[in-house]
Amino acid sequence: MAEHPRVRERPLSPHLQVYSWQVQMVTSILHRATGIVLALGSLLMVCAFVSLAAGPSSWAEFSAFARSPLGFLIMFGWSWSLAYHLINGIRHLVQDAGYGYAIANFVRNSWISVFGSLVLTALIWVVAIMQRGGA
Repeated sequence: MAEHPRVRERPLSPHLQVYSWQVQMVTSILHRATGIVLALGSLLMVCAFVSLAAGPSSWAEFSAFARSPLGFLIMFGWSWSLAYHLINGIRHLVQDAGYGYAIANFVRNSWISVFGSLVLTALIWVVAIMQRGGA
């Protein structure tokens, strides 16, 4: 069947090229991305526990990696993902209870998730560095 010449093809569902970026979109995408990072980072935690159980030499190797610039970046990213996913998950629970649906509240709570996760991550790392001198 021939298509009408004036009909324009459109995306079947909302598409990133159609909408302008908003904080609500970013928090939704970040929530999914941090969930993936947490799943993958959990494998790193398993490696840490296995190396701890394997003895002092294995733990020393893992600890050296964790203290390297790459290891610090990975651990910092994982801890931020945890903080963000936690705070944004609480925001979702509040919304599931029927609160915070007004646009102004939704935008404010989205920003709270972003900045709150950065503050929580900074606090975690300050405490960790003060307690043990690093990861």
